[in-house]
Amino acid sequence: MHGNGNRTPSGEGRRARVLVMFPGALGDLICFAPTLDALARRHRDAQVELMAREELARFAVGRMEVARAHSIDRREVSQLFSGGEPDEDARRFFGSFQRIYSFFSADNPVFGAALKKAARGQTVTFHRFRPAAGGHVAEAYLREIGEEPGRVEPKLGFFTADLESATRRLWGLTEAGNFVAIFPGSGSPAKNWPVERFVALARRLGKEHRVLFVLGPAEAHLEHGVLGSYPILSGLSLGTVAALARFASAFIGVDSGVSHLASAAGTPGVVLFGPTDPARWRPLGRVEVLRRNPIDMIEPAEVIAALRRLRMV
Repeated sequence: MHGNGNRTPSGEGRRARVLVMFPGALGDLICFAPTLDALARRHRDAQVELMAREELARFAVGRMEVARAHSIDRREVSQLFSGGEPDEDARRFFGSFQRIYSFFSADNPVFGAALKKAARGQTVTFHRFRPAAGGHVAEAYLREIGEEPGRVEPKLGFFTADLESATRRLWGLTEAGNFVAIFPGSGSPAKNWPVERFVALARRLGKEHRVLFVLGPAEAHLEHGVLGSYPILSGLSLGTVAALARFASAFIGVDSGVSHLASAAGTPGVVLFGPTDPARWRPLGRVEVLRRNPIDMIEPAEVIAALRRLRMV
């Protein structure tokens, strides 16, 4: 693949358009990808468009079965919560779709009624963002649209620009396929393994393998702290992070969106869980899960052993 941004298929003006509204974070979106695949198969003659957090919607275009991105924060959406009639802008936007699947505010009757009016008679259905069905959340999302999940696997494409960006970032640090990527953070302190444990793990791995820490915005403060003696990459786009994971021989992370991203990139890994349930939230793919609650009960030696079970060290 190459390029970026919204794709404009040939004859877009004549194709039916399907809108999927999804409010989740990165890990949610990766788990939702099999549902996007199923909807693309269901609506083969239409283009599937995703309304989500802007960064995530744009990331999904071309890397998942998504042809066009829309921000869930756009004014036409917020206007539907006002309690009044949808304005002309909302009717024009939502009425341009032949089918709408909303995983957003499905339990809000004011929003639901307004969205149906704005869709101007087109079919709108509402689905739970947090389905009650048991099992993995990726399977639950599929059941929400009436699909029976079979073998649910991650599927992520890459733009040439993603791979080139990752290659430039690795220049002078290591070579593709010759390093273990460590993603130490998440959005919840309770899900994070102590950074001192990551340092101890990196010290042991570093005797035989190149180790590379990849930090997100929430972990930026670590860059000049205890991780300072190890190669660190930060300030990366999601496409670059996914490509870096693709180039790694293995990854180590916690229950976070970036662990889902790394697994969807096709890289085997070890994911550490604390209070959350891996049966529901584990990354899809070739992943070894270690769980202790609290998470700091996991020892570096256990992570090494899990990597060996993957035959990655």
